[in-house]
Amino acid sequence: MLKIKRVVLAGIFVIIPLTMLAQNNTNSPYTRYGYGELADRSFGAGRAMGGIGYGLRSNKQINPMNPASYTAMDSLTFIFDFGIAAQLSWFDDGINKEHRLNGNFEYIALQFPVHRRIAISAGLMPYSFVGYDYGSNRINEGINYSERFTGTGGLNEVYGGVSIDIWKKRLSIGANAGYLFGTISHDQTLSLISSGSTAGYRSKRLEVRDYKLDFGLQYTHPFSATESFTLGVAYSPKKKLNTTSYDIQAQIVNGSTNITQADTTTYHAFDLPHSIGTGISYVKQNKLTLAADFLYENWEQVRFFDQKNETKNRIRAAAGGEFIPDHMNRSFFSRIRYRAGFHYSNSYLRINNSSYNEYGASVGLGLPLIDNRSFLNLSFEYVKIKPESRTLIDQQHFRFTVNYTFNERWFFKFKVD
Repeated sequence: MLKIKRVVLAGIFVIIPLTMLAQNNTNSPYTRYGYGELADRSFGAGRAMGGIGYGLRSNKQINPMNPASYTAMDSLTFIFDFGIAAQLSWFDDGINKEHRLNGNFEYIALQFPVHRRIAISAGLMPYSFVGYDYGSNRINEGINYSERFTGTGGLNEVYGGVSIDIWKKRLSIGANAGYLFGTISHDQTLSLISSGSTAGYRSKRLEVRDYKLDFGLQYTHPFSATESFTLGVAYSPKKKLNTTSYDIQAQIVNGSTNITQADTTTYHAFDLPHSIGTGISYVKQNKLTLAADFLYENWEQVRFFDQKNETKNRIRAAAGGEFIPDHMNRSFFSRIRYRAGFHYSNSYLRINNSSYNEYGASVGLGLPLIDNRSFLNLSFEYVKIKPESRTLIDQQHFRFTVNYTFNERWFFKFKVD
């Protein structure tokens, strides 16, 4: 049985990352700007509790939001985690309305101890998504033409992390070293309506290949044998990205392409902001978890195509909880983990001197499997994008996430009498 599980896991590790890079899970016109839509970096239970993680410390799931959390697992456990998502979005510009359906593999990760005080984790997860396709018909000097905008791609991160328990399971530190990679493409096409032929296009592409660092700390104060309070902090330093940008403009006359401008350069400056996140949690073991997070990202100091006026500082606040009726009861419904949460954030983007805010609410279930160690996690999230200006598009979406957390005592040796 163990060999079969290992083969299945090996196959998942090969297939899912390839599928993840080939698909996208957004169709928002707002992803035309900056690095696109920033991904939710919480896994499993945290996703259903508003996307929390900085103060979350659990021996049953992986939490890369704060690498100090890895030492929460016991020294005999191996954890494997992956998730997929589907999203239904609605868009309204005041005149036209439409909806889109997207889906994608979201992340894959594993975690295991190397010492009773040291644990490591590794995985692949998204950093941002770009995906849109829209256009309109226009008239200029008596010429009817259509203008189309499309965008694809995003940034992904392969990470490896380590956590060290430096004081009696109360104080832990950790760090993630990641490799950030991906391609973002933005294309603009002009077509003559009378003839249906393409008159010109412009393609802008950004390729990113660089490392990224994250640091974390968690302190846990026990109130009793079953109750505790945890304070967590995570920090990511500002990073100048190693990028290559392409900008190609062309005109098509009588079926032949005439490139009017071609620019390939590595001299444009692109950055990631320094960010700090903090969170708290209260846990009554196998009964109740209550947690809250706050994140600050200094996007105003970030350069994008050498410019610093394209982005604004971002904050995100979230809170959530989990309740287990009776984890020792034989009834399946008594052992289910019931979760709920909400979050608020503002966008890091400046769009025509305006921006938007995001409001979300989520609920979820942690369904225990036969061994009562592994879980199938379901989360349902509603998000409202509220623009500051009426000229921007009103957007809302419903996201459904399925996450499988495989938790097994792979390092335990059974004795036979």
